[in-house]
Amino acid sequence: MVLFVGGVGGAKLAYGMAQLLPPERLTVIVNIGDDFWHLGLRICPDSDTVMYTLAGMVDPVNGWGLAEDSTRMLDSLRRLGGESWFRLGDLDVATHLHRSHLLRTGVRQTEITAGLCRSLRVNHPLLPVSDGEIPTIVDTAEFGELAFQEYFVRHRWQPTLRGLRFQNAQQSAITPEVEAALASADAIVFAPSNPWLSIAPMLAVGDLRDRLLSLDVPRIAVTPILGGQAVKGPAAKLMGELGLTVSAEAVADYYGQLLNGFIDDVRNPLFKRDGLRISQFDTLMTDDTARVRLSRDILNALESWME
Repeated sequence: MVLFVGGVGGAKLAYGMAQLLPPERLTVIVNIGDDFWHLGLRICPDSDTVMYTLAGMVDPVNGWGLAEDSTRMLDSLRRLGGESWFRLGDLDVATHLHRSHLLRTGVRQTEITAGLCRSLRVNHPLLPVSDGEIPTIVDTAEFGELAFQEYFVRHRWQPTLRGLRFQNAQQSAITPEVEAALASADAIVFAPSNPWLSIAPMLAVGDLRDRLLSLDVPRIAVTPILGGQAVKGPAAKLMGELGLTVSAEAVADYYGQLLNGFIDDVRNPLFKRDGLRISQFDTLMTDDTARVRLSRDILNALESWME
């Protein structure tokens, strides 16, 4: 299985799947549109969130960053008048320092991520969708275009979204490792990550969308909308600003022909689409047990679809 993920929500499903599938059966492909350079450091929020979650090291309160981390460095930076709007934990900085150093010596991000995962004993393959830099740019009504983290963290995703673009995406390519994972995949799953901010940046890379469409395997998405709301983050707000109804049905419509299956939540009203197999489960992942339960439900649904 190939699982496409963004940050916190995707990491939870990746964790659940990793408890049920061995490393040779599960490859996690992660969004890089959130990645950016900050204070000389290459920071990859989604990749690190998934890695820390799979390693059992993630901050259980925030769902990102390292558990029991501190911010003494950031506090000192603030006293010096430095930029402190992006939270950098003292332990987390080591990841950014190590990655940035290796990137400057010419090591590919895929290789760096693999090395970090080995060091943290993460056995399942975690692949950046590309080795290129493909930053998400958010067009807002109040400030015009903003770099993604300026929109998401500095302005706490409050500016009104007018559009998105994924810089360099069409000129970039998926990695050989991603290409190989897709070639051997028996199912494609889009995690309940934000379709516009986490999944779309990956689908914009090179010919990835066409490659996925050519795969004769189950291609399913898990709804990020439960009962007319997003569990966390700006998905519902963003859908309203794009003129969409905040519903799982609208999410399925957004993915369109990429999907032949959809995992909906039991809290949502039933809907039907020609050519789309829909299953409803409790998709709220409040703890590790719920993550594994949802993963098992998805795997059972996939197995029944392939019979």
